[in-house]
Formats: sequence, structure tokens, C-alpha cells
Amino acid sequence: MSKDVIIALDFDSKEKVFNFLDKFEGKKPFVKIGMELYYAEGPEIVKEIKSRGHKIFLDLKLHDIPNTVKKAMKVLSELDVDMTNLHASGTINMMKGAIEGLTRADGTRPMLIAVTQLTSTDQESMENDLLIKEPIDKVVMHYASNAKIAGLDGVVCSPLEAGKVHGVCGNEFVTVTPGVRLAGDAVGDQKRVTTPALARELGSDYIVVGRSITGAENPVEAYNRCLREFLGE
Repeated sequence: MSKDVIIALDFDSKEKVFNFLDKFEGKKPFVKIGMELYYAEGPEIVKEIKSRGHKIFLDLKLHDIPNTVKKAMKVLSELDVDMTNLHASGTINMMKGAIEGLTRADGTRPMLIAVTQLTSTDQESMENDLLIKEPIDKVVMHYASNAKIAGLDGVVCSPLEAGKVHGVCGNEFVTVTPGVRLAGDAVGDQKRVTTPALARELGSDYIVVGRSITGAENPVEAYNRCLREFLGE
């Protein structure tokens, strides 16, 4: 399985996005479009970025009743993204409905992954806010197992959990890991974080990097540094 760095395009307008992407002359990094950008610009921003030759992870984290998610995924399937996601806590039936909706008439579909626990969640907040008393590792592994049962391609998890997910679900089950920062960068609201090099050692297949690249004085060099560290070059 090829590994890659996904840049989180956490911007609120297409002008800011294209000003950023224009810095990558001749390069087409894999990018993540999240709620902020998608809600600001709508599906057209997905089409425009795709037309430039970028792979896209559409990160909208759907979570609703199975039929609603199925219908929403059917709409998203027309955007030609490479990866999209939902919350594993929506149940196995919801995830199965999502796959059904996401699969096109010709049998193709984007990669579908499930969010286990957000990297801003720790054991204390999970217990106090969500009333989930099990250890966070156990919860993540259970959600990952449910995603595999439902037929998904992988999960979003912390790099700290990536190797364990592979141990439970197999090496072909994809781990996409946010919560990655270059050494010395602020962690912000993330709580379960690592560097790109450590994420590689722990078994991440894809790392999602935001502010360490988008907020860097030289974003292209920061991206290249993340690639070198993550790919072990």
C-alpha cells in the first residue's frame, strides 16, 4: 500500500485555497476538504480542485440515520473524490447504507473510511462528556472492527492507534491519521498527536497535516519535510 501525506485545506474561501495551492508549482499534493471550506464554497470547490489534478479526501463526517446517509452518499458519489468518511458511531447499518449509496452504477466508488474517536478526544472527555467508560483504545478497536464488518476500507484514528487497528483488522485495512505535527509546532486543540516520523513507525498509511503546512512560512518546504519524514527518505 502506498503511503501519502494529505494536506488539510482548512480555509474559508476558494481565493485562499488557490493562493495556497499555487505555491506548489508542478506538484499536486493529496488534499483534504473539510466542513469549513465545503460549507463556504459548496461542491464546486471540489470540482475545481479535482480539475487541477489533486486527489481529494472529502472530510464531512456524516452521521445520521442509515437512509439519510445513504442518500447523502449517493450525491457525494458524483463529485469524483478519492476518499470520504462518516462516523463509525452511527452503527454498522448506517455504514452499510453509506456504501450502498456511495457505489455508482458501474460498481466504482471512492474509498470510504470511518471516524473512530476524534483526535481532540481523550479518555477524560470520552468518559465525562460521552459517558463511554471503556478504555479509549478498546473503543477505537471496536469501532474499527464494526467498520470492517460493514465493508469499509479503513478508519480515521490517532497515529497512536494505527498499528493496533492493523493488528485487529489486517494490514490492508487503511489507517488515516490526523493529529500530526512537525516537531516543535503547537498542537492546538489536538490531544493525541505525533510527528510524521513517529506516525510512520506506528503504522499510519496516510497522515493528515494542517497547520504545520498551511501555517508555515514556507508551506512547500514544510510539506516536503513531512513527506521525507513520513516516507523515511
